[in-house]
Amino acid sequence: MDVAATSPGRKPPWLKVRLPGGGRYREVKGLVQSHGLATVCEEARCPNIGECWSEGTATVMLLGDTCTRGCRFCAVKTARIGEPVDPQEPARVAETVRQLGLNYVVLTMVDRDDLPDRGAGHVAETVRQLGERCPDTVRETLVVDFDGDREAVTTIVESGVEVFSHNLETVQRLQRSVRDPRCGFEQSLKVHRTALEVRPDVVTKSGMMFGVGEETGEVRDALRALRDAGVTLLTLGQYLQPTPRHHPVERWVTPAEFDDWRAEALEMGFEGVASGPLVRSSYKAAEIAATDLLGRRAQGA
Repeated sequence: MDVAATSPGRKPPWLKVRLPGGGRYREVKGLVQSHGLATVCEEARCPNIGECWSEGTATVMLLGDTCTRGCRFCAVKTARIGEPVDPQEPARVAETVRQLGLNYVVLTMVDRDDLPDRGAGHVAETVRQLGERCPDTVRETLVVDFDGDREAVTTIVESGVEVFSHNLETVQRLQRSVRDPRCGFEQSLKVHRTALEVRPDVVTKSGMMFGVGEETGEVRDALRALRDAGVTLLTLGQYLQPTPRHHPVERWVTPAEFDDWRAEALEMGFEGVASGPLVRSSYKAAEIAATDLLGRRAQGA
């Protein structure tokens, strides 16, 4: 596959998005604010916030808005110690999802290396509360690597979550220059393998961003590594530099190349792939075959 991209500089036209607005957007924003929830849509400056919130979906970020790691691609604020854990947050999240009437919800989190279980128990409790109040809602958890701790991963997958997601982010060579030094290529793969060892029926999902200096062969190797680890759902998107102090954009990847990568990933055996310049980890999560895959597995297909 040839790498097709434009030179860094002004954003190309395919990265333009509409400004957020509309009645449904305001409804979601109002509910999120009134229940005191943080969303990765806002904290990570997601370009799809207008589209997703107008469609009545949002990705909730648990355990506060302060991360204990400092990845060079991420706009979420960082500190050595995160915010105090709010024991009422799981119930508030479940009630917000119930009021929104969501069929699919993504729960993400900040790294909490300052907590004994790195926040796994809090996330698991939110999953359980959602199961009780919103029994028809499919739950996806987009979690951190928990420093590779097996017990923390086990806590998440045994909570009843249907889709277990953890992002690889980039190719092996660029891990230390893009992610926090405590993260790692092999550690992320280990998280996925552990999840499937504990619960072979759980659907696993991962994501990568393009435009940080990766090469074609390295991307292909990373995708194969994810498949070897049992991952079946995949998101591929363009990296956007949130501030001048973050990792620079090395190239703008064209929509045609994203289409090529989607086709190749499906040939590798991924069962659902979202690939495009504006795709993010939780973008249209229910539409990359997660619910269909869950249905097929429930029927033993």
